[in-house]
Amino acid sequence: MIKDHVLKHTGLILLLAVLFTPMIAKAETTTVCTLISDAKTGRTIVEEGQCATRATAASTFKIAISLMGFDSGILKDAHHPVWSFKEGYPDWRAAWRGDTDPQYWIEQSVVWYSQQINIRLGEARFRNYVTSFDYGNADVSGDAGKQNGLTRSWLSSSLQISPAEQVEFISKMIRGELPVSKQAREIAMGLFDIGVQANGWHVFGKTGAGLSQNADGSPINGQPWGWFVGWATRGSQTIAFARLTHDSTRPAKSPGFGARDTFLAEYFATDGAF
Repeated sequence: MIKDHVLKHTGLILLLAVLFTPMIAKAETTTVCTLISDAKTGRTIVEEGQCATRATAASTFKIAISLMGFDSGILKDAHHPVWSFKEGYPDWRAAWRGDTDPQYWIEQSVVWYSQQINIRLGEARFRNYVTSFDYGNADVSGDAGKQNGLTRSWLSSSLQISPAEQVEFISKMIRGELPVSKQAREIAMGLFDIGVQANGWHVFGKTGAGLSQNADGSPINGQPWGWFVGWATRGSQTIAFARLTHDSTRPAKSPGFGARDTFLAEYFATDGAF
């Protein structure tokens, strides 16, 4: 009897523990879109998912900022200018708290370096570049009422772009159809070199991650977008690509890194993927 009572009591405790222990949600990553096009002809090679869905440009906007920076003369080459970190600059990562040149800016995705380029451009030139690039919704107003477009518009804020628009922007850049000098374009594109992959494609690209937004523009914490955007060459072929992902909860790995790693594994590890 005592044994039965103990077993029943223990079973009740275990049941209550299961019922009242908060459930831990497993992060689920959804691939919103994968788009690959021939950058020279515009022919679609791969199109999967909702490729017209717009999301924050996040750090993929550094491709556009680099073009602005070199075309305007603010940026000189891969290693000039060198700007020093100042207290008050974004320092979400320890790697951002030091001297930074254009190459390091892209490699470490240094937000404050982007902001300093834009501040030197000024609102009018910055807006004109984004508009002339036909970049997404071209809304660089920033957070409502805060007048922070130069420093925040692409960071889970007003500037939104779809995978289809990303690929079109990259393709125009490759074809020399954006209003920047050839020299600016060539120097900027060199910053994004990821290297030759196993199947012989030489990949260039930029990751990005940012929060989803409510209807009023306020961020939704813990449901991030992940981007991997760029281009690749092999022989006479050049492709432009974009992958956009969305996570149900905050993942252990940066969403942009996740988008990049899965995309490279699927399309550049072996021949015949596209």
